[in-house]
Amino acid sequence: MIRVLIADDHPVVRQGLRTFLGVQDDIEVVGEAADGAAAVRLTESLAPDVVLLDLKMPGVDGQTALEELRARGVTARVLVLTSMADSSLVLPAVRAGAVGYLYKDVDPQALVQAIRAVRDGNVLFAPEAAAAVLGGDTPATAVPRGLADLTERERDVLVEIARGRSNREIARVLVVSEKTVKTHVSNVLMKLGVADRTQAALFAVRHGLLPD
Repeated sequence: MIRVLIADDHPVVRQGLRTFLGVQDDIEVVGEAADGAAAVRLTESLAPDVVLLDLKMPGVDGQTALEELRARGVTARVLVLTSMADSSLVLPAVRAGAVGYLYKDVDPQALVQAIRAVRDGNVLFAPEAAAAVLGGDTPATAVPRGLADLTERERDVLVEIARGRSNREIARVLVVSEKTVKTHVSNVLMKLGVADRTQAALFAVRHGLLPD
């Protein structure tokens, strides 16, 4: 079962999500939070696999909650679900640890698929949000930090990380041992100066490393 926490300040939204997600065979809603402070507290105590997080909430907002979860080393996968169409909010959320960014007009079944995808280690963005990530704020002429330091095999591993593959899957694709892949992943994270696989995947997407 995929354990989900819903964080949204609107009771109607929370109830609607709980009702819809509750009929899925592989999803269990383990809790609800009406603000960012409660989202952080409940994420720590309930240990959900996925947090559906609104950005605009009273008191502690979603962005601050993301930053706090990251600071505390919480491993739950955070999927932003917001009605705010401001593209400038996307990158800060990603940098704070969000692995997905969707808008509340998303098709319900697409939301279910997104929850499954981020739980499985993938990153997932609405097209408008993806454009904000790809555009970013780095000049096109800038040399991405650490990219030049990667070996050819480390670049291969980075691409597979961006495709959402696990270490075992990468080992199979590249015909190497899982232990070797683990070493390459550690080197990639260190050289790129990123904290986790999600940030590495976003780096690869943002800098056009995925083949068409």
